[in-house]
Amino acid sequence: MNSETGPASMLIKYGGNAMTDPELQDRVLDEIAELHQRGVRVVLVHGGGPSIAQILQEVGIETEFVGGHRRTDERTIGYVEMALRGRVNGELVRRLCAKGIPAVGLSGKDASMVRARRRWHVENGDDAEAERVDLGFVGDVAHVDTELLEFLLDQDYLPVLAPIAVGEDGMDYNVNADMFAGHVAAALGVDCFVALTNVDGLRRDPVDPDTVIREISIDELEKLQGTSIVGGMIPKVEACAITLQGGVERAMIVDGTKPGGLRAALERDQRRGTEIHA
Repeated sequence: MNSETGPASMLIKYGGNAMTDPELQDRVLDEIAELHQRGVRVVLVHGGGPSIAQILQEVGIETEFVGGHRRTDERTIGYVEMALRGRVNGELVRRLCAKGIPAVGLSGKDASMVRARRRWHVENGDDAEAERVDLGFVGDVAHVDTELLEFLLDQDYLPVLAPIAVGEDGMDYNVNADMFAGHVAAALGVDCFVALTNVDGLRRDPVDPDTVIREISIDELEKLQGTSIVGGMIPKVEACAITLQGGVERAMIVDGTKPGGLRAALERDQRRGTEIHA
């Protein structure tokens, strides 16, 4: 899907504050609509943690987190899918269609697009007494089949993907949305992967907005682990690394709460966000 042989292509991972605030959501969707109208082949992958938490609270299921991952039993995964595919995905598709964009709501289950393997959390790291903790129906991406996505993009549709995948056991698995997006972007070979967040890129000092790194190579990221790359930035940087290791030319971390971020990513405006390259 390289721009040398067709229109520019972009996979956008969308979540966080820019998703939960209706005004910000409308602004982001306007920018996505603009990209599509300009001929950019756009795939949108979304998260939905707040919606999952809300629906589990509504049905009285207490959430247990292990190493930052939601332990997900067979009952819980049904509600997780209800939140992601029913509420979040359906709302994004509805709003994009209202803007005249032919959006199509999907998850990794459709046409077995994304296959998952069960994820185990390892306590005590590399210690000899390391213990594997079963997270239930939480998965890592094992394989991505892009045939359906390529078909939809060729027909000028805009796919909107929920991070639910199917395992070898035929069961549904909840996959971290950043990781899901990174693997799909790499498999598609998009020109640019964009992770939308609520800060203006990767900061050398996580609490100082004046220390944003505008450009960095994937090799330079290692020395920033644990100092600059902490908290919610960890999966975003990891998703960028997955895309670059998969052959994508560049990945960007952009503030989705401010207007013009996606346009800046497309045009490589280095005054916005952080660009990571191989």
